Amino acid sequence: MIDMHVHAVNPRLPGVKPLSPLLEDGVSNDAVVAALRDEMARSGTTHLLGMGQLPGDPADPLGVASTLRLAGLLPELLAIGIAHPERTDTDHLQAVEAELRAGKVVALKGYLGYLWHGPNDAGYRPYFELAAKYDVPFIFHTGDNWSRRAKVKYAHPLQLDEAAVDHPDVKIVLAHFGNPWCLDAAEVIFKNDNVWADVCALLVGDAAHFAKITASGYLDRTVERVRHAVEFTERPDRFLYGTDWPLAPMDVYPRFVERLFAEKDHAAVFEGNAKALFKL
Repeated sequence: MIDMHVHAVNPRLPGVKPLSPLLEDGVSNDAVVAALRDEMARSGTTHLLGMGQLPGDPADPLGVASTLRLAGLLPELLAIGIAHPERTDTDHLQAVEAELRAGKVVALKGYLGYLWHGPNDAGYRPYFELAAKYDVPFIFHTGDNWSRRAKVKYAHPLQLDEAAVDHPDVKIVLAHFGNPWCLDAAEVIFKNDNVWADVCALLVGDAAHFAKITASGYLDRTVERVRHAVEFTERPDRFLYGTDWPLAPMDVYPRFVERLFAEKDHAAVFEGNAKALFKL
């Protein structure tokens, strides 16, 4: 099983506190790695794709230095770099290209909503060009934002239709399947041949919370709502498994995701699609 959406470091999103005490400043890399190894062992997860941190250091243009240090202790962890639409000066973009050329990241990530720019903003254009040149997927946060400072209008999944049409050589991933606008996200996937979605963080909480929402029927209602959108796409080959750990437990979340797809598609969703897309 490949979990293609985790936070092994604090993403430093505007208005968002560390997602777990494990991701607070001062926690040792060894402690984070031990927690990840435990979650992976209990869930049967073989690889993790870790989101970076919003970049601020010119020496770390994609915000992946902390992730790569963890990967030195946990080789199953691969880094996803952050594309910042306000950082488009020549020196920065040359540094980004150098990291892509060196193979330091397996994808780029745009934080729509958290950063007040839509995917079709001119600031993302050079990153689309680099994603096409180095054939790396471009993941965009879509749907609800975990911050009162975010502007959710920038994160609506329908905006990615224009990006998909304008950049046909770029493989675009709609993180969170555009939740709560899953049916809108489904239309973008159905219409375009270069769009995928991950299904991470459609529900969040610890094991006790998942038990509570199962008992209340809320989990069942979420399955029904999301599965309708999945079926609309007619493209189970375009879905990727992820948890958004630490927001959901790696050993609990798969049981929810299994219910979103036909059993014949489980192998592709949990491993095969990600393996092909990220060249693992």
